[in-house]
Amino acid sequence: MEIQLWRDILEPYRLAVDELVVKFMHIKQQYQYSHMYSPIESVTGRVKRISSILDKAQRKGIEFDEIESKIEDIAGIRIICQFVEDIDTVVDIIRKREDLEVKREKDYITHSKPSGYRSYHIIAYYTVHTINGPKRLEVEIQIRTLAMNFWSTIEHSLQYKYKENMPDDLRERLLRAADAVDALDNEMASVRDEIMDAQNSNKQKANIVSDILNNIENLYYVANEREVTKIQDEFFKIYKENDMALLKRFNKQLDIIAENYRAQSLQ
Repeated sequence: MEIQLWRDILEPYRLAVDELVVKFMHIKQQYQYSHMYSPIESVTGRVKRISSILDKAQRKGIEFDEIESKIEDIAGIRIICQFVEDIDTVVDIIRKREDLEVKREKDYITHSKPSGYRSYHIIAYYTVHTINGPKRLEVEIQIRTLAMNFWSTIEHSLQYKYKENMPDDLRERLLRAADAVDALDNEMASVRDEIMDAQNSNKQKANIVSDILNNIENLYYVANEREVTKIQDEFFKIYKENDMALLKRFNKQLDIIAENYRAQSLQ
């Protein structure tokens, strides 16, 4: 089979993966810009390797000219969430998107595979625009928690090593590990509010510190160097105290100082 033929087949799928990764990451950024908790922790994508496509086609008795119509996961997107509850939110986001048409959903979280595998799969149609015109293709979107993804990555490596001959004792240990992952996700869900409060507090502090340092840097160009040094020393002193109320108050005062200097510079 000619290499160029494979390139022609797979290039639209690479385009689809690139576009969808950017789009889902933009959703995460929109939540962050709006100072809201994002149900999306991270997004990755891949196009199935040629050897994997051929293995799957041979295993399922698929002819070469049927590959695109019968293999649904040539293009794959993986969305990682912090909590199990976030998965439902992401699924709802996907269902409502106008650029994706859901073909089928597979809930391996409510009904895990016999191996212990847990994840939520969506097969969707997505259209890319190439130099040869639009192409509608299928994409598999996997949505899972960080814990589920860790287990799945290990299990996939072992399946690849042993193929269909994984030792029984190793299968049993993987099943026990899958139960532990399920218990971990449930435990994290029980303290979700506390975790989110802590994360939001850290994020808020990081934003305030960034604003303060930006103002100090701007003042360096328009204010007296000695005054700026004094402001910077005061900031470091407050920062060491780790008091959010003091940090917020200092930030507001610095905003006023910076604004006055900007006003003077315009006269």
